[in-house]
Amino acid sequence: MADTNGKLQLRVLVVDDHETDAEAAAEVLRRVGCDCRVATSGKEGLEIVREGEIDLVLTDLIMHDANGLEIVEETKRYWPDAEVLVFTGHASIDTAVEAMRKGAMTYLEKPLNIEVLRTLVAKAAEKQRLVRESADLKRQMDKRFGFEGIVGQSQPMQRIFDVLGQISGTNATALIQGESGTGKELVARALHNNSPRRARAFVGLNCAALSEGILESELFGHEKGAFTGADQQRRGRFEYADHGTLFLDEVGDMPITTQIKLLRVIEEREIMRVGSNTPIKVDVRLVAATNQNLEELVRQKTFREDLYFRLNVVRLYLPPLRERRDDIPLLIEHFLAEFNRQHGKSVKGLTPEARRALYRYAWPGNVRELKNCIEAMVVTARGDVLDAADLPPHVAAAPAPAGETTGILPGMPMDDVERIHITATLEMTRGNREEAARLLKIGERTLYRKLDKYGLK
Repeated sequence: MADTNGKLQLRVLVVDDHETDAEAAAEVLRRVGCDCRVATSGKEGLEIVREGEIDLVLTDLIMHDANGLEIVEETKRYWPDAEVLVFTGHASIDTAVEAMRKGAMTYLEKPLNIEVLRTLVAKAAEKQRLVRESADLKRQMDKRFGFEGIVGQSQPMQRIFDVLGQISGTNATALIQGESGTGKELVARALHNNSPRRARAFVGLNCAALSEGILESELFGHEKGAFTGADQQRRGRFEYADHGTLFLDEVGDMPITTQIKLLRVIEEREIMRVGSNTPIKVDVRLVAATNQNLEELVRQKTFREDLYFRLNVVRLYLPPLRERRDDIPLLIEHFLAEFNRQHGKSVKGLTPEARRALYRYAWPGNVRELKNCIEAMVVTARGDVLDAADLPPHVAAAPAPAGETTGILPGMPMDDVERIHITATLEMTRGNREEAARLLKIGERTLYRKLDKYGLK
């Protein structure tokens, strides 16, 4: 956040149950351009920490309802990059040292020295400036090369990255649709890791893999004795994901009765364990995913329309790999680097023929299938360059897509492009180098040098 002059404006929370002291500290900080909020109790301070993004917290250590150590811990849990300054009297120096162990920047003795406070706030502002510059650079890199581990430069993926950038910092429920292997869980994790909830748990559950009874127990938990085999109380995924993100994969396979209970949780933000009548409040961001057409399931009466609308606040459609072929070269390089590190290999790249085969294959298993294919090739590689012979037979035998003639692919090194183009031109002119040079608009001597360079003589 910046003021009207473009200068960084710190978002500051002052927590002190002595209202006069809290307002005095806040006024000092407002005079140097900080955006200050004041909490006059520890409980109020904890609520503000949990509800909005903060750059700096100043908190008294000794308060009646919640001590400053709790404020330090919650601030660092929700906002790891935020700084915390603690106020202390002489009698609580040991507690101040403990606060620093928990992540506080330093402590100040009361009464506050205004100049020292301003100096420390200036240091905090400089750190936040660097943090935000780093975040801005990361966003620019994400825009160019991907988003939080999701690789892609194609137009369909750029649109996905735009939406992810817009909604990651919110608590909006998201519905991710796409074929198996398109990366739905990766997108869900990216949403969580770029959200205010990133310091809390990301909890996933595949709704298709469980029976109705087990699914409800997994979601909501159960009490001891709730059913045969329930020999102890168990927390469900909603409780584990409290203040974090719950990812429900293959939500289209969820039974109708469980859908009704899920709808109630979304509306009332509370759950009841199986076998209990006691509601438990939960604060969870919900991200759902499916490879099915939920609108069609609604028409077939196998998916509740009201639940569909509650899940479909923001919808993300992940295109299959065959609709984003321009990303294949980038994905190949990404997976090569990953599996070289993982398996201690040193594969440098692929021949143009191998790349061409990977590009033209339809990839029914999408990115997951491509990843598995590259890993298998790296693991079994006999040299440092992968050739068409290293491809799985069904990939090597795939027919070329309509319109492909030369085998020039997006992302292919320029030397490979030039070699393929020269070869194709010579084939077209039946080896007439004079005619080939004329068509290529280069001199014959230049053509001879290139033929020698690429071993085509």
